[in-house]
Amino acid sequence: MIRVLVADDSALMRLMIKDLLEKDPEIKVVDTARNGREAVEKAEKLKPDVITMDVQMPEMDGISALKQINEKKLGKVLMLSSLTREGAEVTLKALEMGAFDFVAKPGGSISPDIKEFADKIIAKVKAGFKAGSIRERPVNPPVPSIHFTSEMKAVVIGISTGGPRNIMHVLPFLPPDINAAVFLVQHMPPAFTGPLARRLDERCSIKVVEAEDGMEVKPGTCYVGKGGYNLLLFGDRKNCRLVLTDTPKNRFMPSADVTMDSVFTVFRENTIGVIMTGMGDDGAGAMVRIKKAGGRTIAESRETAVIFGMPRAAIERGGAEFVLPSYEIPAKLTELAGVRMVNGKE
Repeated sequence: MIRVLVADDSALMRLMIKDLLEKDPEIKVVDTARNGREAVEKAEKLKPDVITMDVQMPEMDGISALKQINEKKLGKVLMLSSLTREGAEVTLKALEMGAFDFVAKPGGSISPDIKEFADKIIAKVKAGFKAGSIRERPVNPPVPSIHFTSEMKAVVIGISTGGPRNIMHVLPFLPPDINAAVFLVQHMPPAFTGPLARRLDERCSIKVVEAEDGMEVKPGTCYVGKGGYNLLLFGDRKNCRLVLTDTPKNRFMPSADVTMDSVFTVFRENTIGVIMTGMGDDGAGAMVRIKKAGGRTIAESRETAVIFGMPRAAIERGGAEFVLPSYEIPAKLTELAGVRMVNGKE
């Protein structure tokens, strides 16, 4: 039985979340909390497996409560977020601080919204129960082997649950002159991918932007797939642009499989596929195709993956050439892609 503590300042939301979660026979809501202070106190007493945490609450907000819960190791925290820019910014901060995932609050009392919310919160509570512990990046991670290359590579990363935290172990440690364009497919709603790109850009040596239709692909830039669209490439290696499309329809938009296949069509053996933490198997099929055709592939190891689903699927299908903890991935990417020569000089 998965024991859950529900924290929300709305009595209606507390009741609704409790009723929805307990429709699943594997979940028991052990108590509710009206604010962050109560959430911390009840978590200390009850030791729940998972805590659902609202962001805006009186006395102590969800971010402050999350900090104390993580410091005391009182349970896995699932944030409840509004689908606004401000909600996205706060939620991304919570994910970086150690919340394992988030669920967007339903937009109203319309039953399809509530059903979708119920399905997601149940699935994510179960995923949180199975999730690995949050691992910090070592102080002295591997140093990359630097070499100069003349041909641009393409790095395409598929990531989901636990991604906003674990990707911070990778992108900020890529050199600004890496001879590769980077394409990041993070499963997130449309309101979240822009703020994610901006947060990454503030922390990275490479340039990070949210993908827009028609953008020119350049080395040393990371293009974050826009929520609600698939990210495709059009052209050839020397003259390539981004295409955003709402087809083909997938469970996840953007889809790692769709973007990886499109990148591979253009860059062929110069493609480096990476699958990191997340539920399900998105990207596993494309990783197999990239590896079989002579591209390079990396899967995040169980050691650091918050949810080992996507990496495990890629590994089990034979699509992973390297299996590495998140903090070793940037050195391997730098080694595989190389760095750019300036005016033909090293």
